[in-house]
Amino acid sequence: MSQDREFDVIVYGATGYTGRLVAAYLLKTYGAAGSVKWAMAGRSPQKLAEVRDLIGASAALPPIIADAADSAALETMANRTRVVITTAGPYQLYGGPLVAACARTGTDYVDLTGESHWIAAMIKAHEAKAKETGARLVFSCGFDSIPFDLGVWFTQEETKKRLGAYAPRVRGRVRKLKGGLSGGTLASGQTTMLAAKTDPSIGPTLANPFALTPGFTGPAQPDGDTPYEDKAAGAWVGPFMMAGINTKAVHRTNFLAGHPWGTQFQYDEMQMLDGPPEPSAAGYGGFSFGPAGMPKPGEGPTEEERETGFYDLLYIAETADGRTLRCSVKGDRDPGYGSTSKILAEAGLALAFDVPHAQTPGGCWTPAAAMADALLARLPAKAGLTFEVEG
Repeated sequence: MSQDREFDVIVYGATGYTGRLVAAYLLKTYGAAGSVKWAMAGRSPQKLAEVRDLIGASAALPPIIADAADSAALETMANRTRVVITTAGPYQLYGGPLVAACARTGTDYVDLTGESHWIAAMIKAHEAKAKETGARLVFSCGFDSIPFDLGVWFTQEETKKRLGAYAPRVRGRVRKLKGGLSGGTLASGQTTMLAAKTDPSIGPTLANPFALTPGFTGPAQPDGDTPYEDKAAGAWVGPFMMAGINTKAVHRTNFLAGHPWGTQFQYDEMQMLDGPPEPSAAGYGGFSFGPAGMPKPGEGPTEEERETGFYDLLYIAETADGRTLRCSVKGDRDPGYGSTSKILAEAGLALAFDVPHAQTPGGCWTPAAAMADALLARLPAKAGLTFEVEG
């Protein structure tokens, strides 16, 4: 386990677009030498120095050099910290050795991957070692999938408290969203599509809502691909581009918790629309691109775009006897980067400071299953999220 180490968190991939935002958030919120001991890591000393200067950190902020392909350097880095926060994707290309290093050294780990077939492979490859060493490996700790995973958890807890039982069905609805995509996100999606063309096992994994619950397959899930008028939500709904990973995370949370919501639990996730969509409509679920078109890796929304972005998510729990409870999760920055950088940083800090191993032992976790209470305390206080019951 990783209690007595030089650093509380290391931001790996700090020279990338999102990694730089995470480092800037840590500096602004916790300082360079305050209550949180943190450092930046990457493969290039020069680029780390540039990021340090760009975010306004002092030369005392230590750079840590480790290439994603250098297992020895990654293990040395992991041994220096309690938690690794990594933004270095696409994870299916660059992330495996770091997960392995954390599993071997008992180091906690958070990322922001939406590459669900890669998560399934990491669970298969490293969960046994993580359980042995005490490493908590927590995937998808950005907009994918904390607001959704934790949103369902919050809704279910409020449903049990107010209506007396967990709901066997929850609808996730993206009410409003404004934000932009980064080049790194697009690169991850393109890498996944290419991988699916060469590996026939990837397609079924991406399509399977229970791909992250090994040994368990639940019931058929509601159709999230066909637009329809959703009377419960009071709006037309259509496909949401991130539903594939978020629904898998929610089902894994239920699985890891011992199925408190039942083995027949159903969850779907869709985007609310202004009306019936055009037959040829295709989009990015509220995400947009700048005037230059699709960004390249290392590029992303401007500061103004991040600051003026937001999201508003609705959850509708439906009990077995037909009663409903509506809850919401809202974020005060653009979802993919302004909000994600804060969420990811606080998830790493929650593991470092708030979640004892007796509560969450080593293994491969979802955010809600690993640290729901800690995140429900940290994210509204620090990261601009709200979790509310609407009635």
